[in-house]
Amino acid sequence: MDEEYDVIVLGTGLKECILSGLLSVDGLKLWKRFRGSDTPPEKLGSSRDYNVDMIPKFMMANGALVRVLIHTDVTKYLNFKAVDGSYVYNKGKIYKVPATDVEALKSTLMGLFEKRRARKFFIYVQDYEESDPKSHEGLDLNKVTARDVISKYGLEDDTVDFIGHALALHKDDSYLDQPATDFVKRVKLYAESLARFAGGSPYIYPLYGLGELPQAFARLSAVYGGTYMLSKPECKVKKVGKVARAICIMSHPIPHTHDAHSVQVILPQKQLGRKSDMYLFCCSYAHNVAPKGKFIAFVTTEAETDNPEAELKSGIELLGPVDEIFFDTYDRYEPTNQSSADNCFISTSYDATTHFESTVKDVISMYSQITGKTLDLTMDLSAAGAAAEG
Repeated sequence: MDEEYDVIVLGTGLKECILSGLLSVDGLKLWKRFRGSDTPPEKLGSSRDYNVDMIPKFMMANGALVRVLIHTDVTKYLNFKAVDGSYVYNKGKIYKVPATDVEALKSTLMGLFEKRRARKFFIYVQDYEESDPKSHEGLDLNKVTARDVISKYGLEDDTVDFIGHALALHKDDSYLDQPATDFVKRVKLYAESLARFAGGSPYIYPLYGLGELPQAFARLSAVYGGTYMLSKPECKVKKVGKVARAICIMSHPIPHTHDAHSVQVILPQKQLGRKSDMYLFCCSYAHNVAPKGKFIAFVTTEAETDNPEAELKSGIELLGPVDEIFFDTYDRYEPTNQSSADNCFISTSYDATTHFESTVKDVISMYSQITGKTLDLTMDLSAAGAAAEG
């Protein structure tokens, strides 16, 4: 809520919702925020056709957020569409991310012998079951590190780079020297999510954008007697970083992604000589977030300088021509209070990633702190299929 608003509407009754709707379509907020009172060019189309998520993130189809949606039955309020592609940046080019033994053999990311080694690794991950020692191949993942597992299969550095960052979705290389359990589970989750809707990626995204999620959860909470307050007490937080982002309106998909209307591209830190990964996010009119023929792309990263335009250049260059581009930064905060002492539970700010894995981890952690319970999300996910389109 620490933002500037044109109008604040108190209440969510019918009159207030109608008034809010009328006011919100009165102008393109994105344009006004970055361009002031200038009139948007006609080539961009109608402002009412845009639903631009300022911090866009895809959902892992078999991940924790989807499990939460099913657990709470919020899926009845939402419609999803599978995301077309998942890519990784390697040595100046964009490649589709291989996630299974079959895809490893087809991937142009690796040479012939490396493909065979990667295939064996993926088979191990696919077959791994924590409760079945026969599937462990003599490795105790609670004791050996991710680096040890990788060494067993002799994988090259570039292969480790895309597996660790584009499949396991680690934000840096510190995972290599930690117990391998989390690493293997993350890669396995990616493959399971990829198989769930048999699409080109493991991700899904709601039609009309992420704004549908808080609306759906607010509706659910209200049904069960929840009350929302628009004002809040001062929160005890500290600044821990800053995210740099570029928001781009385009008339084409990201090049070299097989004309994907929705796609994530991860640029691992080593490939850019940086401390932090960079992320490309793209969706389009296919998800009802832009006018016909228009695409919305984001380039985001943890800021390492005070110059977002220069810092994001490597990612922006992969987009091709853009109709309009807006640069922005926002600070990241973490709570400093002791929740056990003051019963005040504060979430962390959104990071630069374009997926929900770290976000949901924070939510589930807060749920456990508040209730003292462990959230059981190990239910059958078959219901998720009904909520998603191909």
